[in-house]
Amino acid sequence: MAEKLLEVNGLKVRFTTEDGVVRAVDGVDFELERGKVLGIVGESGSGKSVTAMTLLGLTRDKNTRFEGEVLYRDQDLLKLPESRLREVRGNEIAMIFQDPMTSLNPVYTVGDQIVEAITTHEQASKSEAKRRAVELLRQVGIPNPQVRVDDYPHQFSGGMRQRAMIAMALSCNPDVLIADEPTTALDVTIQAQILELLDRLRADFDSAVILITHDLGVVAEVADDILVMYAGRIVERGGKRQLFYDPQHPYTWGLLGSIPRLDRPKPEKLHSIEGTPPSLINLPEGCKFRPRCPHAFEKCSEEPELKNRVEAPGHLDRCWLSLEDKRHLRESTIAGEARVA
Repeated sequence: MAEKLLEVNGLKVRFTTEDGVVRAVDGVDFELERGKVLGIVGESGSGKSVTAMTLLGLTRDKNTRFEGEVLYRDQDLLKLPESRLREVRGNEIAMIFQDPMTSLNPVYTVGDQIVEAITTHEQASKSEAKRRAVELLRQVGIPNPQVRVDDYPHQFSGGMRQRAMIAMALSCNPDVLIADEPTTALDVTIQAQILELLDRLRADFDSAVILITHDLGVVAEVADDILVMYAGRIVERGGKRQLFYDPQHPYTWGLLGSIPRLDRPKPEKLHSIEGTPPSLINLPEGCKFRPRCPHAFEKCSEEPELKNRVEAPGHLDRCWLSLEDKRHLRESTIAGEARVA
């Protein structure tokens, strides 16, 4: 049985602002096992990145309130003192941030920044850390790493900067690697290379990965399990094949309908989800997706629980529609069953 590295139970994150309380994350639960990839998908503002940053203690502030627990090796990360959390952050749980150009310091070489990550957490000399930095750059596919290690971030292309960020995140062999939109702003070819790299490194380092994205097409490549988030909540959760072959929530249907399909005899118009995500300060009553859902009915004025409504174990959704209605209605939304390799 695979080792369970992370267990999140009832996580809630609230930000107090001048306009009111932002319910950024509202009751998120999941588990993460060694060697597995968990995909978290949803539109901007759905709570994906806040969930990830909370795991690392990056949302701690006097105006932030937490509920629930985040268990890592029987330690609740929400209750750890900052000194212990600094030991965990970057060493045992590492994060690849969305924009490597703003995450890398422009006045230090790439090598110096990887060296700093190593020497902060391990007793290694600078020369030893430099050798490891070169080897890490080689592992992530940077050409001529013994020379490029002394280059500055602006001398790297976008794809190379992302690879450098991955090398930095892997510098201390973390148990959990969090990748926040790692393929944003990269062209399709480089996206595929980065995803392939993450999958290979997961196997090589025996790490677990949390992959955050707004694109279901990205998680289809590498994820084992998927959480679909909307307005700070999980609206559907299941294995990759469950979610792509038998999606249960109208929001998931909308996300699937927005993916270009190459298996159709003729081009089709991409589906879009009408409206915009709700304010996290003034959330609608009942189902939070109800104002945008084309299939909403009277029962949706009450908020459904996240529960198993199909026979597949571990496949949960938050929707009042009957199974029969779902099978009929989703066809009109995603134009047939979604397929995943």
